[in-house]
Amino acid sequence: MNTDTTADPAADDARLTLAEVERIARTAHEGQTDKAGRPYAEHLAAVAAGVRERGGTEEQQAAAWLHDAVEDAALSSRWLESAALPDEVKAMVLAVTKRPGEPVEEYAARILATPGALLVKEADLAHNADPARLAVLDGATRDRLAAKYAGVRALLGLTGAP
Repeated sequence: MNTDTTADPAADDARLTLAEVERIARTAHEGQTDKAGRPYAEHLAAVAAGVRERGGTEEQQAAAWLHDAVEDAALSSRWLESAALPDEVKAMVLAVTKRPGEPVEEYAARILATPGALLVKEADLAHNADPARLAVLDGATRDRLAAKYAGVRALLGLTGAP
C-alpha cells in the first residue's frame, strides 16, 4: 500500500496488504449486523468498493474496510495504533470515527482536515443513504437517518446525490 519510493523496502514487506486488512475487518465485525439485519461486512465491502469506484487509493480502501472498527469497538484504538498500516490509513480511520458526545460540526471538521478521509466518508454516507438499504427500515428510522446523512453531507460540502 505504501507508494513512497523513498521508503525502506523491508518496511513495505511488514505492512498489511489490502486483502489482509479486508480479512481483519471481516473477522472483527463477524456476527454484527446493520440496522436492516444484514451482515455488517456487506457495508464495509460496499464502502471499500465505493472508495475504489471514486478513484481512491489503496490506503483509502484500507481505511474504508476499517472505518467503523474503532467506533463499533470491533477493534481497539490500541490495535489500530500498533497495526502494520501506513500512518495515513490510521489517520483516516480515526478521522471518520465518531466519538461519543462529539458535536457533528467537530466531526466534520476533523474529516475535512485529514487528507483522504473525505472520500472514505463520502462512500460511507452514499451506502448508508442508499434508498434500497433505507427502504427496509421503518418510516421513522428511515426519515431520521436520511436527515442525519443529509446533514453530514452538507457539513462536508458534498453536494448532489450520494
